[in-house]
Formats: sequence, structure tokens, C-alpha cells
Amino acid sequence: MLNYESTTADRVFHALADANRRAIIERLTSGPATVSELARLLDVTVAATVQHLQVLQASALVRSEKTGRVRTCQIDPSGLRRAEEWLRLQRTTWEHRLDRLGEVLGESAADHTTNPEAPSKEPRS
Repeated sequence: MLNYESTTADRVFHALADANRRAIIERLTSGPATVSELARLLDVTVAATVQHLQVLQASALVRSEKTGRVRTCQIDPSGLRRAEEWLRLQRTTWEHRLDRLGEVLGESAADHTTNPEAPSKEPRS
């Protein structure tokens, strides 16, 4: 069994897998908000909102600061940048693989066009 190390990208995708946390991120894109404001947005308790925020902070998607009794949260773009980089690398890899598949399929189609009697390169069942 493979043992995957927990990376920042893992934490980001885990954090974004939850609809409430995505709603928090979406709200914070328009500016900072207090924990109480976020709890009202989600229609959950402040304690539940704090738990969501802890996951978002561990993934570097959100940062917060406390002034007196009020905790204010805002987007931390570094986490999203790491996830974007991972996605970009994956997209590049798959584009290269699909390009190569297109070349192979094009070669196969060209073989059949020039010599329709040629045996198929497809594996037999």
C-alpha cells in the first residue's frame, strides 16, 4: 500500500471538499469578515465555524487575527497558489499524454488509410 505524505495541496483540497468551507472562502473573497458574520452566513454555531476556520487556516487558505474579543478572517492567497500550481502541473502532464495519444491514434488511422489490408494493431480479446 502506498503511503502518501500530507502536502499543502492535500490540505487545500481536503479543505475545499466541504461546502461550508467553500462558502467561507467565497464570502472572504469580497473582504474580511468576523467569525460571527461567517457563522450567520453558514447558519451554524460559532464553534462549528471555528472548526471550519481551523481547517482553512491549516491549509493556508485563510488567516485570522484577534483584536479584543473579535476574530477577523481574510483570504490567504498562498494556499490557493500552491493548489493552482499543482493543478497546472497535472494539466500539463495530461495535455502531453493526450497529445501523444492523438499522435498514436493518428498513426494508426494513417496505417489503415494507406494499407486497408494491414492487420490491426489492436490487442485481441
